[in-house]
Amino acid sequence: MRLHSLEHEPFEGLANIEVWAKNRGHSISRTLLFNNEELPDINDFDWLFIMGGSMNIYEEEKYPWLASEKNFIAEAIANKKIVLGMCLGSQLIADVLGGKVSKNKYKEIGWFPVSLTKDARNSSIFSALPSKFMAFHWHGDTFKIPSGAARIAESEGCKAQAFEHGRVIGLQFHLEYSEKSIALMLQNCSDEIVDGKYIQKPDEIAALIHNVRGLNRILNLLLDNMEREFGNG
Repeated sequence: MRLHSLEHEPFEGLANIEVWAKNRGHSISRTLLFNNEELPDINDFDWLFIMGGSMNIYEEEKYPWLASEKNFIAEAIANKKIVLGMCLGSQLIADVLGGKVSKNKYKEIGWFPVSLTKDARNSSIFSALPSKFMAFHWHGDTFKIPSGAARIAESEGCKAQAFEHGRVIGLQFHLEYSEKSIALMLQNCSDEIVDGKYIQKPDEIAALIHNVRGLNRILNLLLDNMEREFGNG
């Protein structure tokens, strides 16, 4: 399959999604929105990945490309593309589908468990995943579950951690991160690490870095399930 990613920061790329894609023989293309690159033709890809970023979905004056990106995501969904968004990506999808994005009560940064909901048990994509697993988080906003979508996962600090809407999935947490990804986040976004109930200090994050292996297992299972269910049209 032809995979395309929308990337908002030079330090937030596909990470372990790229490893999975190469191992499965899929092609990869990218739009680096932070470099003002042009979006592709809607017929040039089968699967759209929308990555994270430090900006908010409503900062269109500061990041003008957000407006065209939202239109592009809507077009991809209308054309029945497979769409997966992580963190900012999930918020952009939610917004496009009518789910309001706003500040969460808590900012989540670090390693915190995610639990699947009852709706996840009825999902061919999520039912084979563990009912509870450790995920990596770095967000301050949250989304309302869009109309017609299933709420798939939650955490103590955020009730809306994932949703599924047909061939479209949004994950508020990160499964794609590698050790390098986390190091880059700490290098570029450490000013966001303040005192908070669900904010871990850099040494706490580093002490739990072995959880990356679990992230990768869950990621591969999720992507394999999506490819099996959606990959043939």
